[in-house]
Amino acid sequence: MPLVAHTELPTFNRLRQEGQNVLSPDRATHQHIRELHIGLLNMMPDSAIEATERQFFRLVGEANPIAQFFVHPFTLDELPRSEKARTHIDAYYETFGQIKQDGLDALIITGANVTHPDLAQEAFWRPLTEVVDWAYDNVTSVLCSCLATHAVVQSHHGQKRTHMGDKLWGVYSHRVMDPKHPLVNDVNTRFDVPHSRFNQITREQFQRAGLKVLVESEEGGVHLAVSQDGLRVVYFQGHPEYDTISLLKEYKREVTLYFNRMREDYPPFPDNYFTLRNQAIFNEYREHLEQAMSKQQPMPAFPEALVTDTLDNTWHDTAEAVIGNWIGLVYQITHRDRNIPFMEGVDPNDPLGLIQA
Repeated sequence: MPLVAHTELPTFNRLRQEGQNVLSPDRATHQHIRELHIGLLNMMPDSAIEATERQFFRLVGEANPIAQFFVHPFTLDELPRSEKARTHIDAYYETFGQIKQDGLDALIITGANVTHPDLAQEAFWRPLTEVVDWAYDNVTSVLCSCLATHAVVQSHHGQKRTHMGDKLWGVYSHRVMDPKHPLVNDVNTRFDVPHSRFNQITREQFQRAGLKVLVESEEGGVHLAVSQDGLRVVYFQGHPEYDTISLLKEYKREVTLYFNRMREDYPPFPDNYFTLRNQAIFNEYREHLEQAMSKQQPMPAFPEALVTDTLDNTWHDTAEAVIGNWIGLVYQITHRDRNIPFMEGVDPNDPLGLIQA
């Protein structure tokens, strides 16, 4: 939570200049200590819907030890669902109508599976645009994850993502480009983020859209960017919410697709993820698998148990810190009424006072 500049001590101004969150006594007295209500628009396919819930719930829950969080999951009716997934949604999810009626302080939008080169042809396009339009008028801040970032940048800024040729897949080192921005204040200047995608919004596209790049990688491209006002929309291209085993599960899925002849080439290893020992284990497994394929035998048991305990997570602590900064900023400026995005005196076009500064 932020410091309150209750005296004229010069250190307070110095900390503000460095990007530290420092409130004036007047702003502090207008804040109300209360819970925060955060929406989770979960557009992930059935196989990942519950894992995605856990990943984002975990990040939010670990982000701040003081505030109380109510996370409200919902999805889009236009997305095709199996009977099992529909039962889960009907039992535990809210409707967008309920969300609009009750209001939110912040909103997280997950990625989704795509089937068309142009996102505007996807079933989620129109309803997602409706949610984003509503949120911009009624929610303090929206955080877009991966595919959601691509869709929102296209729908609201006219910048279409580009195919990279090969899949960007692995864990990549990133650098903070603006350490004074409150979203990345006091996080490591260099940290890892997992990526898993074929497409990207480039730095030049973010800039043409009037968005500010905060975190970037030489290998992985832009990971974190924000709207011109600094907070209203936050864009992730990477997957800081991933569990330690998420890329392992993806690798297993791709190997299974190869065994079932649903992909032609044997999947490469995710970059910077498996140790040399783990790669040796999987190379040996590949030999057994291809022998089974040639003899039309069942797929050998995937050796994930042999490597799970040796996988390193080099991204979660920084992800937690960035999400904590995001939630802290929302907490400082959101209105006590969930249906009103900002407290009195906050400029919606410059909610953090970054532009006029």
